[in-house]
Amino acid sequence: MKDVFDDVITRLREIRSVMDIKDTEIDLLVSPKRIEKKNLLVDGEKIESWRVLYNDALGPGKGGIRFHPKVSEAEVKSLAFWMTLKNSLLSLPFGGAKGGIKFNPKTRTKRELENISRIYIREHYLNLGQDKDIPAPDVYTNPQIMGWMLDEYEKLVGHHEPGMITGKPIEIGGCQLRGDATAKGGFIIFNEVIQHDGLGKKPTIAIQGFGNAGMNIAKMLYNAGFKIIAVSDSKGGLLDGSGLDINKVIEIKSEKSSVTDGNGKIITNNELLELKVDILILAALEDQVTVKNADKIQAKYIIELANGPVNPAADKILVSKKITVVPDILANAGGVVVSYFEWSQNRTGGILEEEYLARKLQTMMENAWHGVYELYKDRGNIDLRSSAYILAISRVLRAEKQRGNL
Repeated sequence: MKDVFDDVITRLREIRSVMDIKDTEIDLLVSPKRIEKKNLLVDGEKIESWRVLYNDALGPGKGGIRFHPKVSEAEVKSLAFWMTLKNSLLSLPFGGAKGGIKFNPKTRTKRELENISRIYIREHYLNLGQDKDIPAPDVYTNPQIMGWMLDEYEKLVGHHEPGMITGKPIEIGGCQLRGDATAKGGFIIFNEVIQHDGLGKKPTIAIQGFGNAGMNIAKMLYNAGFKIIAVSDSKGGLLDGSGLDINKVIEIKSEKSSVTDGNGKIITNNELLELKVDILILAALEDQVTVKNADKIQAKYIIELANGPVNPAADKILVSKKITVVPDILANAGGVVVSYFEWSQNRTGGILEEEYLARKLQTMMENAWHGVYELYKDRGNIDLRSSAYILAISRVLRAEKQRGNL
């Protein structure tokens, strides 16, 4: 079985061809600072769990916790690495971290989910905290789960510390913008892409993944007048060449659990990926575009709203086909930017208006885009992912050197 972390190592090796990195620096970049694995004992059942702190040169660890039956140590390590680069690229005062629990949350009751969430914190809490490592929601986790985790943590440490976790309910220190922040950030980047590369105002769009990020960006694009011809979730996809009514699709998804119950042609996820569209938004999971299907991709642009949806071998094929990929560490950074706002407010006790924070998110995402795009244009021999990696890795390495670790 393929080790997802091999993709991280491959990308770091490849970046050496366009960036002057020493062996000692590569050794540091491929080595997580801490990997903590714990078996959670839940009603007599052992469930594997992880919390990985990848790098903290720029600040405390920051990264979500996912509940998924296929989560693995290699996946959590990879996600923590990408969080390191994402936080660096957005100039946030965070290192990178990630967590995971290996089980299927769809088969559990609310009581069981709460129990698992609290046990996870009891096993990992010594390495968590607002100045150590700050979790957040990820795949199949949500504000309620963050609330349970915060409550358990505060019981264990004996004091209030809302800044130890983000993505919480508003009532216990959450941020109003957090619910659709990843999609908001992706929407900002989407608009920069079409402005800079002459796609005009009527590009055709397909979206793989209809969870929090995919559904919310679909709604934003639809309300802004863009034409979305296909969407999909874990059960399959829905296609309508004249454009889907996204509000109806959301209603169907809510009522019947899958977009495939809507009006349109039912297609597979693979068929959606291979549609002839201007922009393909990947909002599902890792490794969706590989050597097996990269040559069949017909989109002009891919926006990675998910983490790691295009693997390194596929990237090379897409570049040869002149398909532009907007990398995950840029495209989906809106969530962690708003997590930063929440953490900052929790730390200071100050509350900033939602309108101000929305403008701040816009500015930070646009600045990150311009930095990546300008380096990409100036160098001429790199893709957008390499540009983003160069900027993010450089900042991490500078911090490590200033700390005396290199």
